[in-house]
Order: sequence, then C-alpha cells, then structure tokens
Amino acid sequence: MKKSLIFATAAAALALSGCATGLNTRVSRFQQLSAPTGQTFVVQSKDPNLDGSLEFQHYADIVAQHMIQQGYQRASDPASADLVVDMHYMVDHGREKIVSDPDPWGPWGGGPWGGGFWGYRGWGWGWHDPFLFGPGYGYGDVHSYTVYTSELDLDIDRTADGKQVFQGRAQAHSNTDSLPKLVPQLVEAMFTGFPGNSGETVKITVQPDRR
Repeated sequence: MKKSLIFATAAAALALSGCATGLNTRVSRFQQLSAPTGQTFVVQSKDPNLDGSLEFQHYADIVAQHMIQQGYQRASDPASADLVVDMHYMVDHGREKIVSDPDPWGPWGGGPWGGGFWGYRGWGWGWHDPFLFGPGYGYGDVHSYTVYTSELDLDIDRTADGKQVFQGRAQAHSNTDSLPKLVPQLVEAMFTGFPGNSGETVKITVQPDRR
C-alpha cells in the first residue's frame, strides 16, 4: 500500500507539472462589434492603479497584438482612440481537492469501456471534472492537489457614443496561480474565434507555450 501511495503521488505530480495538456478555458462573449476597418484602440486597466505597472503593460501589449491581428490599429494618441479596451485579470488563492481513483470493476467504475470520474462531487462529467489534469494513477488511491481559478474580463467601449460593444469573460481551472503563465493563455482563449457569437459560452483549450 505504501508503494502504491508513493507511486500515485509521483505520477500525480508529473501529470500536474506545467499544465502540459493545455489550459481548459470557458469563454463567454457578448458583442455588437462592427467589422474592423482600422479603428484605433487603447488598452487600459479597470483598476487605474495598474495602468502604470510594467506587469499590466506586458499583458496590455499581448491584448494589443491580438487586436491588431483582428484588423484594428493601436492609437498613437490614446485621447483620440475609437475604442477603449478595458482589461481585468485575477487568480484566486486556490482550493485543496482530495480525490480517490475509482475501482474499474466496482458498481460505478468505468472499466476499459466506461467513462467519467469519481471525486469530491461524485460521479459526473463536465467543466468541474476533478481529474482536470489527467487520469488517476492506481485504483483506490487517494491523493490531493490545489486547484486555482483564474479569470480575464475584457470590455470594449466605443468612444464616439460611450456604448459598450463587447463584453467577454474567460475562466479556467489550473494547478498554478502564476499570472505570467495564465494571463497570456486566457487572452489567447478570449481571441480564439473573436468576437464570437453574442451570448454564447464556448470551451477552448489553449496549448502551453513550449518555448
């Protein structure tokens, strides 16, 4: 039993390392954007205290790159920009999760033909899958990990009339609380299929940057 627990712990650590399987992100978008024709934009923080920080500027540059790829232009004079892109990002303090691997031959086990998961919320499917980072490693073993929830909010307002023309939210669960790793991936998810169908929530997996 001791050997089994050691093996399970080591294998789980390997599965958790680096979000190797990509960041599973849930993206919701509402939009009334016209087709881009070179409109100018500026990226700013919803928290004015962050506007001058180097970290925020780094993330703002990433957003700007995506906006330019969409056909917009970064304003040379922020005061005369056609669009204002407001950005906010965060990651929580994490929650410890304890899961046990199912018996494949038990009454709830999937066996080689079944599927699903058995964890802290019981049997189920979906975004809150406790085996977020990979399958179990030894039937009947119990192990724990920390899950962090990260979020990126992106709003775009038209300066001509002050009307909001885009509102988006990207959320993800991960094994890391590192914003420098998470924010670029959340931005990537936000701009995948941008601007999207208004009122639609989609699941997007962003592969990690392997550079």
